[in-house]
Amino acid sequence: MDADVVQGTLHAAGSVSLWDLFWQAGFIVKLVMIGLMAASVWTWAIIIDKSMRYGRFRRQLNKFESNFWSGQSLEDLYHNLSERKTSGMGALFVAAMREWKKSFEKGARSPLGLQTRIDKAMDVTLAREMDELESRLGFLATIGSAAPFVGLFGTVIGIMTSFQAIAGSQQTSLAVVAPGIAEALLATAIGLVAAIPAVIAYNKLSADAGKLGMRLESFADEFSAILSRQIDEKLSSR
Repeated sequence: MDADVVQGTLHAAGSVSLWDLFWQAGFIVKLVMIGLMAASVWTWAIIIDKSMRYGRFRRQLNKFESNFWSGQSLEDLYHNLSERKTSGMGALFVAAMREWKKSFEKGARSPLGLQTRIDKAMDVTLAREMDELESRLGFLATIGSAAPFVGLFGTVIGIMTSFQAIAGSQQTSLAVVAPGIAEALLATAIGLVAAIPAVIAYNKLSADAGKLGMRLESFADEFSAILSRQIDEKLSSR
């Protein structure tokens, strides 16, 4: 922003719309604003996508638990689930049953070894499911913590440029100072607009992911106990 721009701003002092403030800002401040607006759009895309995914995931868990405890045989349930891509508890169940069947097909004789392999298979699947649940949450945390400082950087640059132009114009009235400062402060405002939803959404979605993860871990422990009893029965009957 040079002295000519400041003079032009004086003539347009009555125009204080956000669009005008954006176009009157300097090049660096505009880049900051555009980056923050893009980050805000991506933040809302993640929030909407994750909210919908968590809703579907929760319904899948409820449906699987209903089928699992309905009295249906484990073999039939495994046959139905293994033919298609599964997630959540279904993925844990399929991983455990696959290891179970492979081990007995190869003549497993050690209950402890078989139980360890089943638990390891479910642990690996559980880690994969948690990675999927928590994916892109780190971006929300980054925007929530960094966006205000990025906006503040744009504000500082804008104010410095404004004061330099004001010094060159040799006019210090409020009509000269106010438009440039308003342009610079817009960057901080956009930074806060991007950061506040990101922080709130990160806390909410992280808590939801933790609750879903606890349900997966509880099922893994419970199913491991069920298979442990069946392992003892099968090996003792040989």
